[in-house]
Amino acid sequence: LLTICLFCRKEKDRAKAKEKKKKDPSQLKEREVVKHPSCLFFQYNTQLGPPYNILVDTNFINFSIKAKLDIVQSMMDCLYAKCIPHITDCVMAEIEKLGMKYRVALRIAKDPRFERLPCTHKGTYADDCLVQRVTQHKCYILATVDRDLKRRVRKIPGVPIMYISNHRYNIERMPDDYGAPRF
Repeated sequence: LLTICLFCRKEKDRAKAKEKKKKDPSQLKEREVVKHPSCLFFQYNTQLGPPYNILVDTNFINFSIKAKLDIVQSMMDCLYAKCIPHITDCVMAEIEKLGMKYRVALRIAKDPRFERLPCTHKGTYADDCLVQRVTQHKCYILATVDRDLKRRVRKIPGVPIMYISNHRYNIERMPDDYGAPRF
């Protein structure tokens, strides 16, 4: 039994030595660099323009209800242009899971002014769905109050974030030409 353990230990040492030999410092290191679309050539996304397509998150609807804001009208007041709020199947499923306490949010989400976006992926985690959609298509503004989601989306270039502060909608990372005034 002792000889078998010693043999196994020697085999592990040989495998470690082979791994160390494989790493050659003079060899060029390969990195994957993400290519950004040409619409992001300037500091901001040039694909964005009226009518604005706005992806809405679950907590954005809930906080809008608490602040007593009409979602579509407040978006138009913020951006000074026509806005089309979009809601994904994952966000809709998340609101439905919240139950009777959030029935007002569900009724607002089913408003005919909101456009439904079907999801093709597995699972119903809304944050991953929104980040994936915003990464693929640079024509959306993301409306959320969630700090973690904001942090994830800030790493993606060319995606403005709409949020609620002082009982009104504000937007960050939008050019001064279009969008809300700076305060």
